[in-house]
Amino acid sequence: MNEMSYLEKLLDGVEVEWTPLGELGELVRGNGLPKTDFTESGVPAIHYGQLYTFYGLSTASTKSFVSYETAKKLKKVNAGDVVITNTSENIADVGKALVYLGKEQAVTGGHATIFKPSNGVIGKYFAYFTQTDVFSSDKRKYSKGTKVIDVSATDMAKITIPIPCPDNPEKSLAIQSEIVQILDKFTALTAELTAELTAELTARKKQYNYYRDQLLSFEEGEVEHLPMGQENIGEFIRGGSLQKKDFTEIGVGCIHYGQIYTYYGTYADKTKTFVSEALAKKCRKAQSGNLIIATTSENDEDVCKAVAWLGDNDIAVSNDACIYKHNMNPKYVSYFFQTELFQSQKRQYITGTKVRRVNADNLAKILIPVPSTEEQAHIVAILDKFDTLTSSISEGLPREIELRQKQYEYYRDLLFSFPKPETVTG
Repeated sequence: MNEMSYLEKLLDGVEVEWTPLGELGELVRGNGLPKTDFTESGVPAIHYGQLYTFYGLSTASTKSFVSYETAKKLKKVNAGDVVITNTSENIADVGKALVYLGKEQAVTGGHATIFKPSNGVIGKYFAYFTQTDVFSSDKRKYSKGTKVIDVSATDMAKITIPIPCPDNPEKSLAIQSEIVQILDKFTALTAELTAELTAELTARKKQYNYYRDQLLSFEEGEVEHLPMGQENIGEFIRGGSLQKKDFTEIGVGCIHYGQIYTYYGTYADKTKTFVSEALAKKCRKAQSGNLIIATTSENDEDVCKAVAWLGDNDIAVSNDACIYKHNMNPKYVSYFFQTELFQSQKRQYITGTKVRRVNADNLAKILIPVPSTEEQAHIVAILDKFDTLTSSISEGLPREIELRQKQYEYYRDLLFSFPKPETVTG
């Protein structure tokens, strides 16, 4: 990298001083600002919780606003200031930093600290440093609490920051600026790659969904559309009383309804979890070829998600699920559950408000196209290929993003890997 080569020249023979944050600027602890103070317009406001749910490293505009009267009572954030979280339910989110670049003065509230940098440090340089393993290790030393973790502004001020060339402010700022520019480019490239890969996956999934719906759509009179609960077609059986607390390390395989929309795909031959043999004897069981259907969810999309069980052994099934025993190709039926033809029929039977459900009796009324056994197998063979392609892209996407993110983190930490004397403690 040309930027790295240039940086190496800048750093050649340069002295680095690890300086406590409190000596590099002023730390101001925020106060107040509950979400109930937010208004549609007014003074820009930064709520501490938004630092780990909404913002990135820097922003020129805010998500929220408060009235001018409320703003008078709050701590002010000027352009170039860095807002830092002091509190979170996990240590990773404590010490998250946001550089404010807005033209209009903003405000922030409690559980946040404003770092107002002196002329010797660039706010964004410090913000990038807060993402490193070195900073993470140091902040852990000062963290307090278990359920809610806090690092006070007083303790944050003790964490040391590497300042290159402290005796030559002009050169120091040039080095800090170069590091910031390199990391800005890395950040932009990583974001661009993520967007491209996500778009590729979305396009492939749309293509797959289109072909699946086409393959399972038949001309009128071409095949029979029969109720899924018809005597010679299939039967829905409600699941048992199996709960998560019943899981064991080994035993009889089981499927909990929640796993159908968080873990399983179209089909499975191994279970994620098990129950004891004693409990399994009391449970409803699915046999190879049966479908297991989640009949309950908090959203309409996940209601009636199904997985075809293709394993050799019978498995236990939880409540809020049902077992579909049928005489069709199990993969064919499972693919049918994903189609718009099924979804459009399902919607009319959904009941409940917070918890959405479709009962087994209504599932039995849904019409399924029943082509010949050979045609079902042909459709499955085609959809299996599409499913494999989409799944491989799905698996490849997060892995590719993870690799790029690790590469980014490696170079970021490398840029801040100044030698730290043992006598200096953060």
